[in-house]
Amino acid sequence: MTDTEVLRYTAFSDDPDGGNPAGVVLDASGLDEDAMLEIAATLGYSETAFLTDPPEGLGGQEGRSFTVRYFSPKAEVPFCGHATVATAVALAERIGAGELLLATRAGTVPVSVTAEHGRLRATLTSVEPHIEEIAAADLAEALAALEWPQADLDPAFPPRIAYAGARHLVIGAATRARLADLDYDFARLEALMRRLDLTTVQLVHRAGPREFHVRDPFPVGGVVEDPATGAAAAAFGAYARALGLVPQDAVLTLHQGADMGRPGVLTVELREGDPRVRVGGAAVRIP
Repeated sequence: MTDTEVLRYTAFSDDPDGGNPAGVVLDASGLDEDAMLEIAATLGYSETAFLTDPPEGLGGQEGRSFTVRYFSPKAEVPFCGHATVATAVALAERIGAGELLLATRAGTVPVSVTAEHGRLRATLTSVEPHIEEIAAADLAEALAALEWPQADLDPAFPPRIAYAGARHLVIGAATRARLADLDYDFARLEALMRRLDLTTVQLVHRAGPREFHVRDPFPVGGVVEDPATGAAAAAFGAYARALGLVPQDAVLTLHQGADMGRPGVLTVELREGDPRVRVGGAAVRIP
């Protein structure tokens, strides 16, 4: 394990001090689960991605298909958007921009990497999403853990659990000030999230017709907050479309991380007739 090269990238920003840092191990063939978890915990980022050879029959271009697993400092997660974007850019720097195909625990995820103005940008396509109701008692417990009174919620954004590779509880904040004031009961929210199998809670404030500010508490991953959350962005895109909050065909801009001092921008693309959600952004190596 001491010979394993662990790369450090930040996703959804072209500034190493912005976005969401991720670990990337491009060759994890000699690592078991315990070793992957140890590396992720030692690195301390919200997720680290580990690549191995693709499963038989995955398809994709020769040398551009992989199996990827994601570990937080506490546990393996089925899918992680920002680590996928970071991994795709790290690969593109070595094998060139183009199409990648990733086998994840959540399903097969295509990723397209392009070069724009001298920067690499990756766009992932989610697995097929779905939306479900949350029980009133569970919502009440989430709000109690967040210390958010019902009056601070945006009634246009009914709370739902949304999935596009991982499960996220979406809650709308009535004001930007409410979103900025995040000071929650870590243990209480973690217990609820584990019971409901949630990866993050996606807190959202609408800034414009297709522009949003978001924050993602992530106690189940062992960190207070995730600075830029691609899987949650995909889930939110599916949620917003399903509830008619945005057009069926739309490009959304999500701002995340500013309240943590790590601003990032996530682009969410919805295509009419395709239930999947595309999430894109820049990524750069952290020196």
